Amino acid sequence: MLTQIRRLLPLIALLLSTLVMEAQPAFTAAAEANKPAKPYRILTSGKQITIKSNKDIKNVMVWSAGGNRILEQKDINTDSYNFRLTVNEKVLFIRIQLTDGKVYSERIGIR
Repeated sequence: MLTQIRRLLPLIALLLSTLVMEAQPAFTAAAEANKPAKPYRILTSGKQITIKSNKDIKNVMVWSAGGNRILEQKDINTDSYNFRLTVNEKVLFIRIQLTDGKVYSERIGIR
């Protein structure tokens, strides 16, 4: 009888732990809702990409999903920047640095 209980004890502990644990914390959705809005917008129209910001943009760097650098523009110092893609990439990563020193990066898809 005692050996049967010892065999069942790990199984019961495993079942109880799966009931108690969650894959994601419940507060994740609430944290996303309280996240401050980005001070910029990225607009795409075909291969034309425009970055508009509430603050002046200092630097922009764009690279492909394969890691190839497509564009690096420094000392922009204006609230809007646009460029045309010269490569056939569908997924791009954009790094934007504003004049206040804050850096943002984002992944975008191109149709």
